[in-house]
Amino acid sequence: MNALLIAPILFPLILGLLTIAFWKYRNIQRIINLIGSFVFLIIGFLLLKEVLSEGIQSFQSGSWIAPYGITIIADTFSAIMVFITSFMALIISIYSISSMGNVTLICAKMLRKRRQFSYYPLLNIMYMGICGAFLTGDLFNMYVWFEVLLISSFILLAMDGTKEQLAATFKYVTINLVSSAFFLIGIGFVYGMTGTLNLADLAVKIPELENQALVTLVSVFFLICFGIKAAVFPLFFWLPASYHTPPISIAAIFAGMLTKVGVYSLIRVFTLLFVQDVGYTHNILLWIAGFTMLVGVLGAASHFDMRRILAFHSISQIGYMIAGLALYTPLAIAGAIFFMIHHTLVKGNLFLVAGLVNKVKGNYDIRNIGGIANAYPFLAVLFLIPALSLAGIPPLSGFWAKFFIVKPGLETGEYIMVATALFVGLITLYSMIKIWTYAFWSKDPGVIKESIIKQRVFSKENVFMTIPIICLIIAMLATAFYPEPFFQIAQKASNELINTTDYVNAVLGGNAK
Repeated sequence: MNALLIAPILFPLILGLLTIAFWKYRNIQRIINLIGSFVFLIIGFLLLKEVLSEGIQSFQSGSWIAPYGITIIADTFSAIMVFITSFMALIISIYSISSMGNVTLICAKMLRKRRQFSYYPLLNIMYMGICGAFLTGDLFNMYVWFEVLLISSFILLAMDGTKEQLAATFKYVTINLVSSAFFLIGIGFVYGMTGTLNLADLAVKIPELENQALVTLVSVFFLICFGIKAAVFPLFFWLPASYHTPPISIAAIFAGMLTKVGVYSLIRVFTLLFVQDVGYTHNILLWIAGFTMLVGVLGAASHFDMRRILAFHSISQIGYMIAGLALYTPLAIAGAIFFMIHHTLVKGNLFLVAGLVNKVKGNYDIRNIGGIANAYPFLAVLFLIPALSLAGIPPLSGFWAKFFIVKPGLETGEYIMVATALFVGLITLYSMIKIWTYAFWSKDPGVIKESIIKQRVFSKENVFMTIPIICLIIAMLATAFYPEPFFQIAQKASNELINTTDYVNAVLGGNAK
């Protein structure tokens, strides 16, 4: 079991080193990454299966007695997130065969070499950092894994070296440095108060502290830090300024997974550590959730670039997840976890569809393209299903995800939040209809030259862009028409998060006081 716990961290590192070793041979790189992604998915599945059947699993590296040393732990929540990461890694690996294969810019030779050398290695190092953040059992190592994934994401964001990418990366780096500073300050305060950074040990010691007001103050540092990484209001401005600039496969994995690490961390610390003043901290989270939903969807409704629209919707949908945490009931937290699963599938899918639209039409601006439904009806279907799901149209997964947030909101009397969630769903539908009307249903305005379109029509190569989209739609439809098993797993994760005894005992065992 120890090997299975380490594998999601160690295997992407090995895969990254192998792709570096063969960076001069692009086809070998792709084959290694593709095969490795299948193995990574198997590892994620086996870990989730083991946790569901045997319960929370943990071990101490170096055989140190807890809470000393480095703890690796997988409960249901972290195992779910590792599995989703491995699934998205495979999807992006297949999609990248086409999307990252051709470079049509002026500096094609230089960019091709840059992508060969850095793309697959950095992608796998980022997966290592993501899985490390999900599986770590102490705050300082969570900070370390955040830095690993952020450093790789910085380079991926600026990989092509365009002016737009460099400007976006500067904003991205700057705000994340601020986030890391808040993280370190919070860690320093926690260690000074308790003498430990082990999460399970902190769950035991924090409630015993005399100055609970200081604990609440320290929790604000973590709220700011993880709030920046999750792109919540008012700390979201870096996301729409950056997510539309990299190649679409990178944008898809960023939108699908990176912000989820921030949401995961918020859920982890505000269920395990900072629950001594729920009426204060979680009420702040509820207001943040409402504004995040509202501001994100209004930003999406005002734009015409598909990538910017989807980036703003990422912000908006994060608000629903934070609302589930803020309501702090078993059903609400289960709803937040279910929403994370749904959003990863749907938002990743929509970004990949946007990349395919750009491939066949030569543009992301919906005002400059049209007639896709007539020319490529299958592509129109591939867009329509996740678009309606994002808006929450029944019986798609987005409906269930929002239902599991709205229902506990009604039960706890948070009617303003419920009204905001429903209104945001309506505006989300409007923005999806806008994309459909301009890009798919209306007549092609003829802004893009015909010669460009002819170079970008479907080819055998584009099959590798279509297959991942279909796979994501199948997964999304599974959660839509058979939501019960997915929600039962989310409920199990929710119960473990609220009732922390099993988590503490899995780490501390007989040392728990």
